[in-house]
Amino acid sequence: MIMWIFILCLAAFLLWTIFNSFFMPSLPKKNPAVNGHPLLSVLVPMRNEERNVKSLVASLKNSTYPKIEFIILNDQSTDRTQQLLEEEIDGDSRFTILQGAELPTDWVGKVHACHQLQKAAAGELLMFVDADINFKPEAFEQSIALMQQKKAKSLSGFPAFEVAPFLSKLLVPMQHFVVFFHLPLGLANYASFPAATAAHGAWMLFDRKTYDEIGGHHSVHNSLVEDVHISREIKKAGHRMLLANITESVSSKMYDTNKEVWEGFLKNSYTGIGRSSVMAVLLTLFYILFYVIPFALAVIGIFMLKPLFVVPYLLICLQQLYVMLRTRQNPLLAFLMPFQAGAMIAVLLHAMQKSRRRQSYSWKGRNYL
Repeated sequence: MIMWIFILCLAAFLLWTIFNSFFMPSLPKKNPAVNGHPLLSVLVPMRNEERNVKSLVASLKNSTYPKIEFIILNDQSTDRTQQLLEEEIDGDSRFTILQGAELPTDWVGKVHACHQLQKAAAGELLMFVDADINFKPEAFEQSIALMQQKKAKSLSGFPAFEVAPFLSKLLVPMQHFVVFFHLPLGLANYASFPAATAAHGAWMLFDRKTYDEIGGHHSVHNSLVEDVHISREIKKAGHRMLLANITESVSSKMYDTNKEVWEGFLKNSYTGIGRSSVMAVLLTLFYILFYVIPFALAVIGIFMLKPLFVVPYLLICLQQLYVMLRTRQNPLLAFLMPFQAGAMIAVLLHAMQKSRRRQSYSWKGRNYL
């Protein structure tokens, strides 16, 4: 009886994920119609990004949006970022390179970089992108068109992720999973309810007037999850913020090493749930029960010839597989779901431990409490 109840719960989770996903619109695929073609300022913070310069500049240059400017801020890089930028831009008049100012003590590095970028922007629309993304030439048109169609003032989306290091195969796909499973996308996209909000800083589009109205990045100057918090400010001001499926047009290679993966998730996981130890414990128990234990049951079922014991594992893999297929991820990674859940628990608990001990998180050579 208990096993059947367990299976029904997991089946319900699968059905909910499928149903919930229909409330996330995708970018239009062909000939997106943009009203008026307002000037778009594409703003890129870069700190020690020499490995991404060539691919990023190539993507920017290939953009088909007609009225556009590219502003890149070299945030006190100590590698060859500046040299490579100058080489790759090669005199293209659409590009401007800024040099980042010293980081104030009460600001987070990326937020301060974005704040400096918007000051130099002339566009009616602001598009903040990360240095590690690649995108199709029409991606800007698609994003602007969808934002206009839905009458939103801001748009964001999680890219399709390249997952080279092993740890990224475990942790990175969980970003899409958490959004499709835990975020009520109907409330996120069709209601001005700030708590039901998600965003990804790699791809954030704003109406400039609305951005200025809420105080821009200055309003979230000390946030490690500024993408979510600035999106909440949009909603608090009574405007619509849209979370879209951008994976057909935008991809990202967030990390090159397992250490980078761990540090990246460490700074965002506990902070992303409001540094709530109660929520961290509840999530840990939830994921152990529903997403780790099914693997143990499957092993028992195989060795004891009890097929019913394998069903929970198959259901959680199907749930992750659905998310993978909707977001252009490697579907084979879905069978690692118990290990992905375990890795997510581990990084969350480690982040909580560091926070409670007042130990700093490290990212790109800077430390944050």
